[in-house]
Parts: sequence; structure tokens; C-alpha cells
Amino acid sequence: MSTVSGDRTPDQISSDIAVTRNRLAGTIDTLVYRVQPKTIASRQAATTKALFINADGTPNRDNITKAGAVAAGVVAVVLVIRKLAG
Repeated sequence: MSTVSGDRTPDQISSDIAVTRNRLAGTIDTLVYRVQPKTIASRQAATTKALFINADGTPNRDNITKAGAVAAGVVAVVLVIRKLAG
């Protein structure tokens, strides 16, 4: 990009505007892609999968065990509440 001084030619200014416009268009395209629901869901699914599967493809037994224990605890609490409620 040219320097910001009073001695720039109209062609230099036009060139700077074109470069800035292209950079802004790329930024907007990136933002539009990142906020699409399908992209967000895909990113979240990959993050969740990474919690339960190690990088080498083996299951992460610690996190699987923790998730199973939480699920069992939730089921137990719901059953106790239903039993007490009537």
C-alpha cells in the first residue's frame, strides 16, 4: 500500500482503494461462512467428537466414562423426583 501523504497520484489512490475493497470482501466472505448454521453445527460436532475420540482414533475412555456417569446421574435424579412427586 502506498504511503499516506499528499503527493499520491489518483492511480495510486485508486489502487489502494481496490486493494482495500478486495481485502474487505474477503473478510466479509469469511464472516458469512463462519456464521452459517451448518458451519457452526459442523464445528460443534467436531469439537464434541474430539472430546470422546483421541487424535489417533482411539476412544477417550476417561471422557466417555465421565459422560456416562453424568447421564446416569441425571436419570437417577429424574427417577427420584418422579417417585417423590407421586
